[in-house]
Order: sequence, then C-alpha cells, then structure tokens
Amino acid sequence: MKLVALALTAAAFTNPVYTRDFPDPFVLKVGKTYYAYATNGNGANVQTATSADLVHWTAGPDALPKLGRWDFAGATWAPEVLARGDGAYVLYYTASSGTQCIGRAVARKPLGPFVDSFRGPLVCQKRDGGSIDPDPYRGYLYWKNDGNSIGRRTHIWAQRLSADGLRLVGPRRSIEVNDKVWEGGVVEGPEMRRHGGRYYLFYSGGSYNDDSYAVGYATCTGPLGPCVDAPENPILTTGCRAHGPGHNTFAGPWIVYHAWNPAHTKRQLWLSRLDWKNRKPVVRGPC
Repeated sequence: MKLVALALTAAAFTNPVYTRDFPDPFVLKVGKTYYAYATNGNGANVQTATSADLVHWTAGPDALPKLGRWDFAGATWAPEVLARGDGAYVLYYTASSGTQCIGRAVARKPLGPFVDSFRGPLVCQKRDGGSIDPDPYRGYLYWKNDGNSIGRRTHIWAQRLSADGLRLVGPRRSIEVNDKVWEGGVVEGPEMRRHGGRYYLFYSGGSYNDDSYAVGYATCTGPLGPCVDAPENPILTTGCRAHGPGHNTFAGPWIVYHAWNPAHTKRQLWLSRLDWKNRKPVVRGPC
C-alpha cells in the first residue's frame, strides 16, 4: 500500500527515496501526483519522475527533448516549473550558449514536452559569470549569478516576473551573497518560501562535489529582500549516508534534496521532515 505524503514519518520510508542520479531536484504537485524534475542525465536534457507519495518514484520522459535556438546540450541544469493560472506550465532551466544562462519553455502538461520558442534566454549576466539555478515563486524569479566560474563573488538575485511568467519586470535586487565561511565560493540553488508572514530564502553553499555542500537560510522582509542570514547556518549537512546534501525544494512539510551516495558516483533524491520552532526552520535529517 502506498503512503500518503502528509502522513509520512521518518520510520515509514528509507532514504534515498530515488536511487537514480537525479541532481538539483524540484518537485511540483498537480492534483494527486508529484512531478520531480532534475538536471540533465540518463539520456535526458531535463529528467523527470512521478510519484503518488514522495517515496515510490517512476522515471518519466525528457521534459525538454529539444533545446531552444540559443543554447546547446550538455549543461541543462536545475530546472523548476511554474503552474500558470491558465492551465499552462512554464519550465525555467539553465543551459549554455558559451555562458550559462536561464531560459524558459512552455507546455500544456507537467511532463511536457516543453517548447522554448524564444530567440534568447530570459536572463544572462555574462559580465558576472552567467546566470543559473532559477526558482519561480509567487510572481518572482530567484537565481544565482555564476560568479565563481570567473573568480568573483556569487549573489542570489530577485526580480518580479510578468503575469505570464515569460519576462522579468521591475527592479532587480541582490538579496544574498557568499560572505560566510561555510558558504565557501558560492551561494546557489535558491528556494524562497513564506511561513508565518515571513519570507525565508533557502540556499546551498560549499563545494557541490564534496561533503562541505550544505543548506542554509536567510529571513527576508519581503520577496525582494533585504535578507539576513540565520546565525545557526547551515541547517542541513552531511550525515549518515547523505554526502553533500543540497539544492533543496519542498513538498508540503518535507524538504527534498539531492545527496551524493558514499561512492560519490551519483546524487540521489532524499526526503526529510521540515519543522518550525520559534519561527525557525528545523530539518529532521538526514539521519
């Protein structure tokens, strides 16, 4: 019998919940189905998987079988999907045109196929190393400039999306920068959430390919910041068999993220309970 996601307990499942190489996950719930999307791999530009309970996953089709005219294959990273009010879905993804940039593509179904019919990317900060890791949330887009690729600081940026989710409008603001020791050379993988009237920016820091990778958060006064780092960061770190956990997303009261297997050959899908205590997020895991 399959488990109902909201009734899951730590004893009810075994991590990792999906053992394929599935980096930089994002989860979208439509109806009774959870749709997961991940960085290129296993023959797909945008990997997908579906589940009824967040525990039992089935591999799906390539959500973006044909790339846009501005990009080329091989570095299609960190996809996230916005369910638009008109029944359409917008996929935001990272790809390369020589520099990593963020594109968007549209489909009528959660699994696509998504079509990028645009002449160029949505955002591409070439002088700042490029733009990666898009996160659409409540009418705004959050992303990272890839400053570490050119020896510069990285920032997490925020800007309002147009009503159709296809353009950026209004002021653009830096709301986070890698200025803490645990963050190392990056802050990336932004995921904004609102809880109890406050905005919380979750993000990853450290080196993605070793055990230093971890998740922290900042509290923000609004969707465009300003944001202040939590003193207890990071709140999700290497433990048990989860090496370098990071690039998180959310599904109800659960935080979903990837972690390397002990051999460091693939990043698998992990699931931990996210609780709140004194208006602070507390991750019950990975152990």
